Amino acid sequence: MNKKLDAGFLAAGSVMTIIFIIIVNFLTNASYPWFIYPVFALLFSAAGLIFGKRGKYFQLSLFGSLLLLIFFIAVNYIHTPDYPWFLFVLGPIALWPVLVFLGYKAKDLNTALIGSLSIIFYYFILNILLSPQYIWAIYIAFPVLWWPLAVYHVKKKTYFSFSVHASLLISLFFIIVNFINSPQIIWAVYPIFAVLWWPLSMYYFYYKRR
Repeated sequence: MNKKLDAGFLAAGSVMTIIFIIIVNFLTNASYPWFIYPVFALLFSAAGLIFGKRGKYFQLSLFGSLLLLIFFIAVNYIHTPDYPWFLFVLGPIALWPVLVFLGYKAKDLNTALIGSLSIIFYYFILNILLSPQYIWAIYIAFPVLWWPLAVYHVKKKTYFSFSVHASLLISLFFIIVNFINSPQIIWAVYPIFAVLWWPLSMYYFYYKRR
């Protein structure tokens, strides 16, 4: 009963505050809807308290992701209506309720592979459609690929192999960036040389000491 009263009191207080903020906004500066910022913060915090207190984390993720999406669309429309940059945050927002719904399955290798490949594919499509003049999606693909890589080797406990594969991934990333940005100057060898110390040190301290 107390939880229902607390939730009802919080909801009623939030609604009254939102109405007050909107009225103040239109009375003081009707040309700019600045009320969306405090209203967003108020709704997000209230939802966190109501759903979190009841342990309804999936419902929180659904409501929170929808609220985030509406907020970013509104800000996008107000400030830069000619460029739909809200699409860049759509992927991570949609991933939140999916991972909460999967629960412990989110730690599986298959989930990591499907999730990482989906994110990479999504941003490469955005890259091609919105800004094909520069391949910026590689900067998103690089950190995302660490997700399945880390899950696989942690489950297998193959930490030396992880250092080798991770070093190869880092090296490949620098080679691609070097080729795209400044192919006339071969600078990728310098960070690659530094990265090679990782598997070498793992080999020395693990295998040599055995």
